Amino acid sequence: MNDTGSGHAGASPADETWRRDEFPILAERVYLNSNSLGALSRRSMAERREYERLWNEMGASAWYEIWWNKLDEVRSGFGAVIGAPPGTVALMPSVSGALTAVSGALAGLPGETRRRIVTTELDFPTVGHHFLSRAELGTEVEIVPSPDGVSVPLESIREAVDSDTLLLVTSHVFFTSGAVQEARELAEIAHAAGAYILLDAYQSTGQIPVDAPGLGVDFLASGALKWLCGGPGLAFLYVRPDLDLAPTTLSWFGVEDPFAFDIRGARPRADARRFELGTPAAGAAYTAAGGLSVIRDVGVDRIRERNRELADDLRERLARAGFERHEPEDPGRRSALVLIRHPRAADAVRALAARGVIVDARGPLLRFSPHFYNTFEDNRRAVDVLAELRL
Repeated sequence: MNDTGSGHAGASPADETWRRDEFPILAERVYLNSNSLGALSRRSMAERREYERLWNEMGASAWYEIWWNKLDEVRSGFGAVIGAPPGTVALMPSVSGALTAVSGALAGLPGETRRRIVTTELDFPTVGHHFLSRAELGTEVEIVPSPDGVSVPLESIREAVDSDTLLLVTSHVFFTSGAVQEARELAEIAHAAGAYILLDAYQSTGQIPVDAPGLGVDFLASGALKWLCGGPGLAFLYVRPDLDLAPTTLSWFGVEDPFAFDIRGARPRADARRFELGTPAAGAAYTAAGGLSVIRDVGVDRIRERNRELADDLRERLARAGFERHEPEDPGRRSALVLIRHPRAADAVRALAARGVIVDARGPLLRFSPHFYNTFEDNRRAVDVLAELRL
């Protein structure tokens, strides 16, 4: 492929910086769906084989001698990509698990009378589903509307977060538009009202730089599945280190000395791992370790610049082909999620896949997500095929 674009510099395909050969799917497909599932790397495949080898050769003893350390490696890796210090990251099975751990801890605060949770209509449904299911426990959910389906004004969120608000939960990058929210200002809004904030960073971690301590958030949830190229089955929760919160669901992995096997010794760990919900999935940790290794080698700052070039090139091509983009007006608030309105988005996904181009859809929106391993030629091919389909 020739890495020719529409005025963007970019690295040539021969530049090993972008690790294109690391991802086998790219040899057979134009893969522009990293916002749903990052491409599988050779490193992750090798890590998975190593996990299976250890399981076959060592059985349960692999837990104590090797897998335990792998979990620490992955905690550290997740922490590194969000600028989190040691001891502030807990492994989770999913963001739903993180929400469960956080909501339980907040509900268990002595004397706490606040019951309102604020989120927005552009946030992932998991957030709404979790807190709406707690209505019988007294939880109130306020969903702040979006005037344009692209973003939610900060002033609207500020008006919603009041003295009755316990927690603001919202996204760093909206999955519905790719818009980047001003996370530091969101944290200030929450704290000014005496509320906590949980930032859902699943759509930002790995594609744009994230500094959890610098943003001032109390909690940050994300995972390996998407831009971190680590596959399903493993998420994580950042907990601000000075928060004096105790989980109401305490697991074997969350106590000070799990190998004492003391059923009466329910002493939570002092660090974020007190929030972990049972035994983490060691196999998923091996897959995640491979993806994290590649992301950290390239560097998220460099990935952000490369992704910006790719996404801008893709936007220009889509506009020239006559497609209506769904995005923030301010270029500074755009991420590598590129969306267009399409009357038959689901049909287009299937038709593109049949021609070797992998994207996805959400309702009437067709979503593309170029990552650092993509090329301008990938963009050209995707837009040309979409235009040829005439759906």
